[in-house]
Amino acid sequence: MSTLSGVPRPDGPRWLNPSTWHLRTRLVLVAMALLVAICGAIGLFSYASMDSFLTRQLDDRLSQQSRLSTAFGRPPSGNPTGRPDPLDAKGQGVGTLSARILGSAVSSAGFIDSDGTRATLSAEDKQVLLELPRDNRPADRTLSNGDYRLVATETPYGDVIVTGLPLADKQSTEASLVWTMVFVSLGGLVLIGLAGTVIIRRTMRPLEQLSEVATKVSRLPLDAGEVALAVRVPAKAAHPGTEVGSVGHALNLMLNNVSNALEARQQSETKVRQFVADASHELRTPLTAIRGYTELLRMTETFTDDGRKSLARVQSQSERMTALVEDLLLLARLDEGQPLKLAEVDLTQLVIETVSDEKVMAPEHVWQLNLPDEPVTVRGDAKQLHQVLANLLSNARKHTEAGTTVVTGVMLSADGSAVVTVTDNGPGIPAEFQGRIFSRFARADAARSGSEGTSGLGLSIVESIVHAHGGSVEVTSRPGRTEFALRLPVAKADGGPRQ
Repeated sequence: MSTLSGVPRPDGPRWLNPSTWHLRTRLVLVAMALLVAICGAIGLFSYASMDSFLTRQLDDRLSQQSRLSTAFGRPPSGNPTGRPDPLDAKGQGVGTLSARILGSAVSSAGFIDSDGTRATLSAEDKQVLLELPRDNRPADRTLSNGDYRLVATETPYGDVIVTGLPLADKQSTEASLVWTMVFVSLGGLVLIGLAGTVIIRRTMRPLEQLSEVATKVSRLPLDAGEVALAVRVPAKAAHPGTEVGSVGHALNLMLNNVSNALEARQQSETKVRQFVADASHELRTPLTAIRGYTELLRMTETFTDDGRKSLARVQSQSERMTALVEDLLLLARLDEGQPLKLAEVDLTQLVIETVSDEKVMAPEHVWQLNLPDEPVTVRGDAKQLHQVLANLLSNARKHTEAGTTVVTGVMLSADGSAVVTVTDNGPGIPAEFQGRIFSRFARADAARSGSEGTSGLGLSIVESIVHAHGGSVEVTSRPGRTEFALRLPVAKADGGPRQ
C-alpha cells in the first residue's frame, strides 16, 4: 500500500500584506534615519558653535586676567627683586590660577579655592606649567584639580606669568547642551515616528486594499466551471490621479477583462457540453437501430464466411460507439452537476464483486485482493463507484501483458478517509504523460503493450465521479509498479460524509 500525500492548494499571494507592512516599516525607518541624521547634524553644528563661543568668551576673560596678573606682578620701582605674587591681585574669581616662572623654576604658584583661600599646586602641576609654550596663546591642560585654560606670558622683567581659568563652567554648559539636544531629539523622533506611522499607514491603506483584492482573486477557482469574478478595488483606491490609484484602476481594468474572458469561456464550455449531450442523445437511437438490424440479419439471413465476419465487425463497432456515447453522456451529466443517488456503499464488497467480474474477463492476469478485516463504508452512488473501479481494473487489464499481477486494496487513512488502490507490476506510464492522464481523450498507447484501442475517456470519468463524491484520485508510476489511489470521505453515523 502506498501512503497518499495531498497536494495543498496555494492560498494566493500571502506575501502581499507582509510586503506592504515591510514597505511601511521601511518608510518609517527611512524617515527616522533622515531625522536622526538631521538632528545629528544640527547637534554637531550647535555644539561646535557653542564650543567656539564659549572658548572665545573664556579666552577674553583669560586675556584680561593675564594682563591684570602681569601688571600686578611687576616689581616696584627701586626694588627689582621685590616682585608681588600675581595671585594677590584683586578681582580674581574662584578657581583662578596664577604662577611666576623664573628660569626653569616656579617661584610661586597657586589657585583660589572654592572658599576663597589660596591653594598650592602639586609638583606635577608645576611641571605642566613649565612645559607650556610661552607664545601668549591659550592652551588646555589637565591639572590635579581639574581642566584649565592656561596662557604663559613673558614679561619685560625676565620672568613668565602663567594665568589660568577653569574649564568646568564651559564643560558644564556644553554637557547641558548635549543632553538638551539628546532629549529634544529623542522626543522629536518619538513624535515624528508616531505621526509618520499614522500618515504612512493612511497613505499605504490603498495598497493594502489592492493586496486584499489580489489575494481574494488568487483564491478563486478560475480553472473550470462558472466563476463570478465580482471582486474589485474600491473606487477611492482606484482613482487614476495618484500612483496607487493608477495601479488600482489598472487592476480593475484587468479584472474586468479577466471576468469577460471567464464568461466567454463559460459560455463556450456550456455550448460544447450541450452539443455533446445533444449529439449523444441523438446518436443513441440510430446506434440502437444498427445493433437491432444487425441482430435481425444474423438471425434471419444466410451469409458467407466473409459476410458473417463483416456483420460481426459492424456489430462490434456499433457496440463500441454505443459505449463511447454512454461515456459522453455520463461526463455531460457530471459537468452539469446533476445530483448523485447517494446511499451507503460497502467498498469492500464492491471491490470483491468488481474484481470477480474482471477475473472472468481476463483469467490470464493474476488478480489479488488486499482488504481490511472490517467493512469500509462510504456514502455515494453505488453504480458510479462501480464504474470507477471497473474503469481502473479495465485500464490495468488492457494496458498490461498477460501474467501481470493486479492488486486491489481498501484501507482507512490516518485522516479517516477511505482509500482504494489498484496496483499492477506492468511496464509503467511515461512520466511526461502522467500529468495529463486524466484529461479527456488522452492516450498513451505506446506506453503499455497490449492496448485494445480505447476512447481515452475512462480515467477522465474516474476523476469526474470521484470529485463529484468529494474525493480525489492520484497516480504514481514507474517501471514495474503503477498505482491509482482513490480517496473518498467515510460515511458518518448520521449518514452524511465525514470530510
